[in-house]
Amino acid sequence: MSNDRPAPPIAFPALLAGLEAAGEETRLRILCLIEAAELTVSELVAILGQSQPRVSRHLKLLVEAGLAMRQREGAWAFFRLAESGGALARDWLRRLDPADPVVSADRTRLEVVREARRRQAAAYFAERAVDWDQIRALHAPEERVEAALIAMIGSKPYRNLLDLGTGTGRMLELLSPRAARAVGVDQSAAMLALARARVDEAGLRNVSLRQGDIYAPPVERNAYDLVVIHQVLHFLDDPARALGEAARALAPSGRLALVDFDAHDQEFLRDEFAHRRLGFAVQEVEGFLAEAGLANVRCERVPPAVGEAGKLTVVLWIADDPRIISDSFPKSDVEFA
Repeated sequence: MSNDRPAPPIAFPALLAGLEAAGEETRLRILCLIEAAELTVSELVAILGQSQPRVSRHLKLLVEAGLAMRQREGAWAFFRLAESGGALARDWLRRLDPADPVVSADRTRLEVVREARRRQAAAYFAERAVDWDQIRALHAPEERVEAALIAMIGSKPYRNLLDLGTGTGRMLELLSPRAARAVGVDQSAAMLALARARVDEAGLRNVSLRQGDIYAPPVERNAYDLVVIHQVLHFLDDPARALGEAARALAPSGRLALVDFDAHDQEFLRDEFAHRRLGFAVQEVEGFLAEAGLANVRCERVPPAVGEAGKLTVVLWIADDPRIISDSFPKSDVEFA
């Protein structure tokens, strides 16, 4: 599926405001940069070689014109192209010569920023590599789990993808190439830094990242064709509530894919890795999904292979939003959570 979407029709005042906002050298450079990556003010200052007040003022104008949007992440704020105005901006930016000296120099400095992100993410990961390796060693290999997930999702298209509890962004890397738009949500700024480095390295321009609580995700309701919750549920006090919120983000006929551990007795995971639940019985999760209003629940186990005795079984569930897509579906039902 192509990630490119034609710009939607736009009212004359909005088009005029967008053209006025983009029609200045620094602001056009900023649009080029935030089309390629989500960036903070300090990162833009470093790339553009301008003062923070000046860059902030240009960003404010771009946001007010609907071309850029600001996403708060703890003490930081990241800027990227807006959803609607961004489609218009992308159409303009496509016409720019990538070999233009100004554009080329900015992209070179952008790569320096990206490399700094990668180093920071690698350092964070290295500090926790032993823990991560220990967890991975407890269950069936991730390659088998991911292959099972892709097979379960199948060939049915999905335009809008949501990854709740995105962590390192692996699910975005795996699944977003088939989407027009993908959003990853995580409460941890450190994990979002890892995800952002992964997204940058993979060149995934259709992905945006947001900091937020899985119990109140900062995303649109009734908007996503596929919602994924991968190895998150066992950390939660109230998994049923989280699945209910995920279901509310689904578009009519959308699907929720869930990956977690089968019920087990490895008590040390509570103390050493903050697991709230020791996996889930299949029937328990099916009850959660039914309570969330989802239907047609399918389940698949990925057990340890021969010679992997003692490892945990991973379970995959996928369920459907029972609403049918039709022209009569009220647009007013699409709202922000």
